[in-house]
Amino acid sequence: MKRGFAAATVMTPKTQKLLERVQSWPEEDQEELAEYAREIEARRLGVYHASPEELLAIDEAERSGVASAEEVEAAFRTFRRA
Repeated sequence: MKRGFAAATVMTPKTQKLLERVQSWPEEDQEELAEYAREIEARRLGVYHASPEELLAIDEAERSGVASAEEVEAAFRTFRRA
């Protein structure tokens, strides 16, 4: 294994301890933390993946007529670019 890769995969002690405590949190709080982690990961990778909730909101808006087809497509273009 390459040395740089191994160093990149080591979790800091603070992160390890935090994740151990997270196991006792309510599911809602764990999901909130997971969302923050996804945002950090997307920023680091330069790729944004819409959450199931965001996709559902777009689908609902499209069905309700709140957003035009053009507005929905613009939202998806934003997701693809991010």
